[in-house]
This record gives sequence, C-alpha cells and structure tokens, in this order.
Amino acid sequence: MKITQIRENGDTEALSVVNIDLLIEKMKRETKLRPVSELRQALHFVLPDEPCSLTSKLPRVIPAAAFGRVNGVRQMKTYNGIVELTIGPLAGKTEVEIVKQKAAELPQTMLAFMGASGKSVKIWTCFTRPDGTLPQTAEEAEVFQAHAYRLAIKCYQPQLPFNILLKEPKLEQFSRLSYDPDLIYRPTPVPFYLSQPIGMPGEMTYHEKSSTEASPLNRALPGYDTEDTVALLYEAALRKTFEEMDQAWHRDDDLQILIVPLAENCYYSGIPEEEATRRTIIRYNKRKNPMLVREMIRNVYKECKGVPKSSCLTKEQRLSLQMDEFMNRRYEFRYNTQIGEVEYRERFSFQFYFHPIDKRAQNSIMLDAQSEGIGVWDRDIDRYLHSNRVPIYNPLEEFLFHLPHWDGKDRIHALANRVPCKNPHWELLFHRWFLNMVSHWRGVDKMHANNTSPILVGAQGTHKSTFCREMIPPALRAYYTDSIDFSQKRDAELYLNRFALINIDEFDQISSTQQGFLKHILQKPVVNVRKPYANAVLEMRRYASFIATSNQKDLLTDPSGSRRFICIEVTEAIDTNRPIDYNQLYTQAMHELDHGERYWFDQSDERIMTENNHDFEQIPPEEQLFYHYFRVAGNDEEGEWLSSAEILNRLRRYSAIPLSTKRVNVFGRILQKHEVPSRRTRFGTLYHVVECKRQED
Repeated sequence: MKITQIRENGDTEALSVVNIDLLIEKMKRETKLRPVSELRQALHFVLPDEPCSLTSKLPRVIPAAAFGRVNGVRQMKTYNGIVELTIGPLAGKTEVEIVKQKAAELPQTMLAFMGASGKSVKIWTCFTRPDGTLPQTAEEAEVFQAHAYRLAIKCYQPQLPFNILLKEPKLEQFSRLSYDPDLIYRPTPVPFYLSQPIGMPGEMTYHEKSSTEASPLNRALPGYDTEDTVALLYEAALRKTFEEMDQAWHRDDDLQILIVPLAENCYYSGIPEEEATRRTIIRYNKRKNPMLVREMIRNVYKECKGVPKSSCLTKEQRLSLQMDEFMNRRYEFRYNTQIGEVEYRERFSFQFYFHPIDKRAQNSIMLDAQSEGIGVWDRDIDRYLHSNRVPIYNPLEEFLFHLPHWDGKDRIHALANRVPCKNPHWELLFHRWFLNMVSHWRGVDKMHANNTSPILVGAQGTHKSTFCREMIPPALRAYYTDSIDFSQKRDAELYLNRFALINIDEFDQISSTQQGFLKHILQKPVVNVRKPYANAVLEMRRYASFIATSNQKDLLTDPSGSRRFICIEVTEAIDTNRPIDYNQLYTQAMHELDHGERYWFDQSDERIMTENNHDFEQIPPEEQLFYHYFRVAGNDEEGEWLSSAEILNRLRRYSAIPLSTKRVNVFGRILQKHEVPSRRTRFGTLYHVVECKRQED
C-alpha cells in the first residue's frame, strides 16, 4: 500500500509516495535532527492559537490515497480506503496511551500513534466494499471516503474516553509525520464493509456526551476564562455592595464599612476567598493594612453559609452572558457579505459546511437554549444574529488573500488556449478580462465595473458552459450562476452583488430590448436597491463579472457597435478534461495585479473587439435594403442629400418587407456606423447617397 508524502520547501512542494511499512519504520525512529521532538518542545512556549514555524518542517502524510501530479495539478492515482481519526487535545502521554490501547481493542484499527504535537492520537482504520474492491475514480472515492469517515466516527467514539476532533472528510486530509516508538501497527486489520454510496451524505448531527462542570465558578459563568469571570463577578459584587449600603461611601471613609458587605457578596457570587482578597487589596492598597483586609474577608467567608437567593449580576447581564456562552459553545456563525445573510453550522456535528440561517434553524436554536434553562426568545436570537457578535466573512477575499506564492508559470494564457478559435487576439483579451474579474473581487476599482463579457459561440457539445463553470474554483462554485432573467430587472441587479461570475447561457435568446438593459448592468459599478420591508435605498458592492455562450452566430443588435463583448467562435470542443490548478491560476492574477499589470481595456483593445465583432452582428433589413437600392455617393458625384426618414420611406415603397417608422433613429445610427457622408441642417441630418436601383410601379 502506497501512502502520499508531501515536503514543503519554501514556495514549492515535493510530492512522493512511500510504502506504508517504510513509513512505519520512519515513525518509530526519529532522525538525528529530531524535528518532531523539537516541535513538541517548542509548543510549550507557543500560545494555543498561534502557529509554530517548526510545523512546516515536517512532511505532510495523506493516508487516504496515493497522489501524483498531472500537468502540475495533484490527482489521485490509487485509493487506499484508509480513514484517519484525530483524538484530542489530550493532556499528555498518559491519556495518549489510554486512547491507543482503546483503539487497539478494535480489530479494524490498522495504526494508532501519537500525533506530531504530542497532544493527540491518530487512528487509521480501513474500509472496503463488500466484494473487497475499492473505488477507482476520484469522484467515487470522495463519496466513499465521506460515508466511511462518518461510519468510523460512530463506531469509534463510544469506545474512546475522549472526543474525536471532527474534520471535513476529504481525500487530501493530512497529518504531519510523527514520532512514536510505541505505535500500534496491525498490517492486516479487519476492514469495515461499506457499499458504494450514490451521493454525498446529508449533514446529520449527533449529540455529544455532556459532562458536569466541577468548578462552581465555571458553573456560574460557563465558557468564560476564569480570570475574566472573576473580574466580572467581583465588579458586579462591588456595584451591588454600593447599591445596598444605607449611606454613600467614599474613599476617605472607614474601609471596614465596605469590606464586610463586599466580602459577603463575593462569597455568594462564587468568588474564591483568595481572589476576593487579592482584588480588594489591589484596589484599596493605601487605605488599610493588607493583613487586616485579609482577616476581615476570611472571617466573613467563615460566617457565610448556603447559596445566595440572588446573583450580583443583573438579570440582563446574566441572560446576555448565558446566551453568548451558549451560542459560541453550540454553534459557529458568520455574516456572509457576498449573500448578505448570516450563516451557521453546529459544533461537534457532521455539519462541516455553513448554511444560511432560516426560520426553522432560528427556532431550533431558541428551543435548544430554552432546553438548557436559558430564558431567551426568538427576538433575542434574532438580535444576537444581526449584531456585531457575529463576525464578518467575505468568501472571495477569504480565497484570494490566502493563496500560496506564484511559481511563475503562466496559467491564464494556458486556460485561454483551451478554447480552440481563430482569433489571434483571444489570449490577450481573455487575460485582460480575467484580471479585471479578479480585481473587482478584490474591490480594487469601485468606480467602474468589469463591463466586458466574452461570448463563446459554437455548436452544441463543445463544452462551452462547462468551461465557464470550471473557471471558478470549487470553493467559490456557490457564487456562480448560469440562470439570470433580464426581464426581472430588480433581481438581475441584485445578482451583481450576489454572484462572482454570471454565465449568460444561450445569449441569442436575449431580445434586442433586453440587450439594452444588459449593457446597462454591465457598466453598473454599484447596486442601488431597496430591500423588502426596508425604508432606505442601500448601495451594495458589485462583485459579478459576465461571460456568455451561444449556438448562433448573429448575436449583436446594437447598430452603434458592440465594444462590450469579446465574441469568439469555438471551432472544436474545449478541453475540459485536464485539471485546473486554481491556487496557482488565481495567484498569478493576484501577483500581476499587485505588480501593476493593466486589467482594464483601453481604446486599442476596444477597437480590436469592435472589428472582430462584425462577424457576429445581426444585419437588420433596413441595412440590407439600403445597399440593395442605394449606394454611398462619391466625392465627385452629385447624388442626393436625403434624411434617414426619406431613405426609409423610399425603401418601404420598393420592398414588400414591412419597415416600421419607429426605426428611423436606429436607421440613422446604421448610416453613421457605415460612415455615409452627412451634413447637419436645420431640417435634421442629411446623407449623401445615390439611388442605384428603383422598383417599377
């Protein structure tokens, strides 16, 4: 069995596969440099939320499959059927050994070892289909791995005394190479049998075992750090003391008058005696002998017995703290600025992805809180979710600003080259448009929009829509759409804020009037809209760029030109089989933008687009009839000076094709586009033409 190992060297990654037996031997014997031991020693001096630089020196180990690189992109070669479970954080070696022994009792355990941090245990267990086979494709393996991971959780968690740390079940899930001379390895474990699932599992939750908190202080304010809890309770006890005193107390008064009731309130608030003493001495250190303060508080604590009838915290304070603790303990929240909604997921559950909060979820949260004795109502939950208690999250910025360094390879032009066409300017124009799209995701230019849209024109089955969809990385696929209705103008404008890329599928189905509205929203830099039941008009940021597909070639109807579109005729099927290295693709765009690469189209670019779009323009009947019955007068010809209405009137007499008088202005723009000589008079614009053919009456 081959296991994938990845070494990090600066901005590059070295990928290799090793035999599992060789990997086990490496884990039993640490090298002379002792990188794992150094990491474990360094972690004693690193805060829990801070990264340790020594971690990157350890190779990443991916047990689920053997990977290789195809065209620079990591791809699965062989699926192993191994699921890795992480148990922790643990207190030390004693708990580590307990978990390892418990894991060894299950015959499905292949490997159990101490994690690289020394505070966790990694368990490898095997899965196969009932016939002993394993999935062969990456798609089947991803589905199989997700179901296998959940089954492993359900089987192992009841047997273990500590919680399994839940992770998203991906094929590329990894852990760092560890060192454990006492690891438990079973070369031929009994596998779990799992039929090949059809689709990904639903995000069903499971209930975690609840434990009783031994500390009365933490029971008073669960979930808060002890220091913060004591500080809050002490200040509340001091406030209550001042409120209950018969007469006002000042700093120059006898301190004993204050200390006795203060110590009593501290006792009933659950504050340890030493904490109450320490904080009182620090606050009033110049007013009384510290030893006298200590003795007074000690005597009060000895006299007091029982549980207080009321807390020093106000009802509102306690409810707010309880609610804050409950929400952070049970759920994770974030305000997604892309969709303008609060999203959530449950902690300690199989709910790996965030979902928008709906009425059902909000009511469930309220009922869960009430079941724990917290007296909140739906309005309290709603206020919490729509407050600064919920952090802001932008998925586009989250993706763009956490990319690796660019390796220097041009992937944007390579992506454009996947589209077979005869336009020599396609690579340059696509590159400019792609940078423009990324720059607007970043919010570089808030005064202008990405008002240019490529249009892929070709026969059915050339993978045009697939190419458009696969331009967006899977993590941002929720912000891609190919369904937009230009007849619903308000919804179409909201799409500018909601989506990152909009594919106008079947562009030829858009009417000429809708194309006018399309040009309007293409150049709209912001979205001004009034949400339902709101009073004010909001200005929302625009993220969306546009791309389009069509099976028909005669698309463009604007007689004045179509400089907002990059029309490309796809001559063959687009290559969508090769994987895309999204990280490096978008890293290149970010690197070029940071180094001043031009992302907007200048006049020369627009001239190229306009010239190339001639082949994709619809020729209206007025234009066709004009060149049938008229021609442009030469410089030495007398000709006639006629208005557009006069020319159109003659064409109506010559042809049986109905020509509407409402098209006079459009016909005038057609004549101007073809640069027919004209002059301005007080009767309007006249055009110098020669009538070359007249239909007989």
